[in-house]
Amino acid sequence: MKLVLLSGGSGKRLWPLSNDARSKQFLKVLTNEFADKESMVQRVWGQLAKNDLAKDSIIATSKNQVDMIHNQIGVGVPMVVEPERRDTFPAIALAAVYLYDVKGCSPSEVVAMLPVDPYVEDHFFSKVKELEDILLESDADLALMGVTPTYPSKKYGYIVPKTADEKHYVTVDSFKEKPNEATATELITNDALWNCGVFAFRLDYILNLLKEKGLPIQYDALLKQYPLLPKTSFDYEVVERANHIVALPYDGFWKDLGTWNTLTEEMASNLVGKGIIDETLENSHIVNELDIPIALIGLENVIIAASPDGILVSNKDASAKVKDYVNGFAGRPMYEERRWGWYRVLEYTKYEEGNEVLTKRIGINAGKNLSYHVHYKRSEIWTVIKGDGVLVLDDQVRHVRSGDVLHIPLATKHAIRATTDMEFIEVQTGSELVEEDVHRFAMKWEDIEDIMRAYMLSN
Repeated sequence: MKLVLLSGGSGKRLWPLSNDARSKQFLKVLTNEFADKESMVQRVWGQLAKNDLAKDSIIATSKNQVDMIHNQIGVGVPMVVEPERRDTFPAIALAAVYLYDVKGCSPSEVVAMLPVDPYVEDHFFSKVKELEDILLESDADLALMGVTPTYPSKKYGYIVPKTADEKHYVTVDSFKEKPNEATATELITNDALWNCGVFAFRLDYILNLLKEKGLPIQYDALLKQYPLLPKTSFDYEVVERANHIVALPYDGFWKDLGTWNTLTEEMASNLVGKGIIDETLENSHIVNELDIPIALIGLENVIIAASPDGILVSNKDASAKVKDYVNGFAGRPMYEERRWGWYRVLEYTKYEEGNEVLTKRIGINAGKNLSYHVHYKRSEIWTVIKGDGVLVLDDQVRHVRSGDVLHIPLATKHAIRATTDMEFIEVQTGSELVEEDVHRFAMKWEDIEDIMRAYMLSN
């Protein structure tokens, strides 16, 4: 059985820490067994490894999350990357075709899809392994995992079973999405399960569905036609139309950490970052990524979350509503983790004359490098404030260290590699400061060195 972890969406219910580049699964607010901070995706990938499932797992994601995944899990993690965000059905279809056409999986291979961010016990993933057996035993179209409810929650969808039988799985009758408390209570008395978003199918089930829609089952061809796929959820496009669905009950711990209300329940401390909380307060948290202190006094059941993208002050029970308000805050992410390190935007100004100035603090991890690239709409000045490294400027190599000021003129090829952990202040000045003005020649340092050698031989 193959596993596909779905890593998409912007997680705006956890704004301002989450944004289009840093979704909720990448926030390092949990604590692992060694008392180190970790993200949801790091936790889940570690649990897959403990259950011997990581080797059979891939991550389906969007292109703006690739660097974050590399940064947090490693460059070797297998991924299938959407050319654009379209919802869960297109993402799962692309992953299925990737497994079939690129990885050579048999059409009869069982594939399980699951979110990249469930907060569960390790035992949850040993239960996932059973999906293959019950799918084959029942000859169902889909096999789901349902969690035994612990209270009548209005936050989750419910799997409604048909009459119970003696099997270790149930046949699904219907679904009820986020009912009111009275309905949820009634559903629980009828053995309904929380739907935890995990499902398995034979690969040919999705491949045949794509062929019926006139879509290719070759990976490169589907990539080209990806914008033509219906922008809809897998639940709507597949689950609601399946004829035979079974569900495997799971009675262990499971929680969706999709809101500040649920996330703070699993945080080891009520204060992350600079700040103070009145010790008499109950169930109040500060998560502060800014270098200024925050004081919380006299407000209970409150979350204060602060990042370079903004500041949220909310009653926890209402905090999920933030998603409805932040769509108007369109703009560049103010903090990102990349495969080489991280950056934080310090200031951005657009003048009436049309020119723009953007100031960043950039950190590059030892042994990592920025790509060899060029800009045609901006120049840059780098002031090295920590560490040392190697700079390539128009095929010329020089060593740089703390205190150096480096000028990168317009249309000049450049790259840098950190020998030790390195930080510098970058000031961009130009007519348009956008990612589309990054034109790359090489990503890996080995390839950049090959370019240098070719230049030296030609001169």
